[in-house]
Formats: sequence, structure tokens, C-alpha cells
Amino acid sequence: MKNVMDVLKERGYIKQTIYGDELYELLGNQSVTFYTGYDPTADSLHVGHFVTLMAMAHMQRAGHRPVVLIGGGTAMVGDPTGRTDMRSMMTKETIQHNVDCFRTQISRFIDVDKAIFENNADWLCDLNYVDFLREIGTCFSVNKMLTAECFKQRLEKGLSFLEFNYMLMQAYDFLVLNRKYGCCLQLGGDDQWSNMIAGVDLIRRKESKPAYSATFALLTTSEGKKMGKTAKGAVWLDAGKTSPFDFFQYWRNVEDDRVETCMKLLTFMDLEEIAELTKYQDQRMNAAKERLAYEVTAIVHGKQTADQVLQQVRASFSQDVGNMPTVEVEATAGVIDLLVATNQCKSRGEARRLIEGGGVSINDRKIVKFDDTLTADELSKGEIVLHKGKKVHLRVIFK
Repeated sequence: MKNVMDVLKERGYIKQTIYGDELYELLGNQSVTFYTGYDPTADSLHVGHFVTLMAMAHMQRAGHRPVVLIGGGTAMVGDPTGRTDMRSMMTKETIQHNVDCFRTQISRFIDVDKAIFENNADWLCDLNYVDFLREIGTCFSVNKMLTAECFKQRLEKGLSFLEFNYMLMQAYDFLVLNRKYGCCLQLGGDDQWSNMIAGVDLIRRKESKPAYSATFALLTTSEGKKMGKTAKGAVWLDAGKTSPFDFFQYWRNVEDDRVETCMKLLTFMDLEEIAELTKYQDQRMNAAKERLAYEVTAIVHGKQTADQVLQQVRASFSQDVGNMPTVEVEATAGVIDLLVATNQCKSRGEARRLIEGGGVSINDRKIVKFDDTLTADELSKGEIVLHKGKKVHLRVIFK
């Protein structure tokens, strides 16, 4: 079987490794227990987690054993990485609810019966602080920690001692999993590099055993900004927070120069097929975008849902009303109220700006004034087609 590190490198996952040559040889010769961590700061994973989830799937397919570590304990502290402010504190009940949601979503990517799920609250919440400081704290240099990028960017505005402990806690997680399962590899996003190195160093110092880490490139736009944000907010993996239709449309509308990268990182498509689909720089790229959107939606929401959404999307562009995405709302005459009721705009102000910008039509009628209303004929028919821009076409049925 092909060394999984070759697979990950070919598809563009690997950003940095520590003791990379040793790790490559190890992965090629035996089954390795590895872990990825997810702090349950919301009740759903989002696009920012997608790369790590897919890499975990590739690792399991290559015969390696995943440990999924849910950060029920570290979530009580908050990771300062990539933030300029302190995370809000959550209750234990909220964290547990989020943990349960994560497990369900992660099961779409890996065979959970062949994986290990752990919650670091099981060991972090019962720690004796003095014992922890004596065993773990003595292994860390404050001077060295302050040079870590995750801390440097917070020093000007203030870094709480609570957050300063996060690196020690994440390193301790790795040590616990190493002792419990022989876990010797941590995988994660490149913004976690400092925390991950700390865990590798801790295991090698405390256990005198090899340990490794590898980070993945973050999913970004052509401008270098993190992907997964829209005007409506984050793109979630939970259908209740981001509908499968909106999820599909997000990937259908990615920049042309990001399609190949997204296909490599977020699908299981063969590299040869990806190269063939993305070699064009013209209208044919639209077919590649549709294929990307379909494959990603099928992974997250299932093939049946992806088939339904694809049919809806094609119906929208062909004006096939019967197969358009449909929403049912209370009858309302005001177009502004209709845009808000159908969740196409967050507020009346946003709806007004959209109308004044020429971005709204009802059936074949262009809406030109913010106070325009539906006609008596449109209301009497019980349904209309709402067009928002060139890409959103929604069948609206009145209750």
C-alpha cells in the first residue's frame, strides 16, 4: 500500500512536520495511532475543520488508527491561537451538548467503530493542580512559550493566565493519549504548530519515546483569507445551521483558481480526474465547480441529499419551478418583509440595500423601489418565484 504521507503530500495537505523523515518511515512500515483535536466551542463543526477531517479519513483508509479528541476540558479555558480577544466561557452542559454533536458529524468522515473517541474533560477536570505543575509545568520555559506566535499576537492587548495554560493542557493531552493508547502522532491545522511541538517535546522528555506532529495548510481564498465565511456567517457542517442548498452553493461559487485545491483537499476524487476537470480557464470551469460542490455535499450530508440539491440547483438555473428549492412562509405583501421571512436577508436594512442595488425580482418583475409590494394577482396565486441576484432562485409558497 502507498505510504499515506505520499498521499497527503500529493494532495497538498502537509505544511510542516517535525522529525519528518522518521515519521515517513514509521507510517510506511506499521499501523500508527494518531490523534486530531476539536474544541467544542459551537454545536457544529465548520468548513475550517474540513481539511483535518479529510486527512483523518485518508489516514484511516491507509490502515492507521484515529483518536478523536474532543476538547471538553480545554474548551473551558479557550485557545488563544488566532484570536485578539478572550473566548467567552461556556457551561459544562453546553460543552457536553456540543461534544455529542461533534461525534455525529465526525462519523460521516471515518468509521467510528474503528476509531477511539476521547474527551479531555475526563482527565483535565480532575487534575490536582500542584501535581500537574510539578510533573508538567517544570518541562516548560516561559521565555520560550512567549516566543510562540499564538501568544505573541495577544501580548499587546493582554493574555490571561487562564489562556497561557492552554499550551500545557494540549501538550498534556498528547502525553495522556500516548500513555493510554501508544498514540505517537498529532495532526492539525498549521495555526496549532506551537502547541503541537510542545506535546512532541513533552513526550520525548517524559517518556523517552518518539513522537511526531504534522500540520496542514489552512483553507484560504486567493487573497489569503480563511475560507468558510459568507455574508450570513460561517459555513457549518450542520444542516440546521447551513442548509445543504447553501452549502452546495458556497462551493459552486468558489474562485476558479481554488477549485483544484479544494478538490484535492476536500474530496476523494482521483488526482488525474481533478487535473482533467480543472485544466480549463473558461466556461468549462463551471462543470468542475458543480462537481466539487456535489462531492463535498455528498460527504457532509450524504449522496441522496447531494442528488436532491443538485437537481434543485439545476432547476433554479433552468427556471424549472417544480424542482426549485422551496420555502413556505406567511403571506406578506411587502417585498422587504418577504426577503427577511425567507432568510435571504438578515434585516430590513439589508433587504432595502439589496433592492436598491437592483438585486431582486419577483417572478419576471424587477423590484425597483424598497417599498414595492406584491400585486394582488401574485398574492392570489399562493406562490411566487423570488430571484436574488443571478444565483439564488427560490420558490416561495404562502401559507
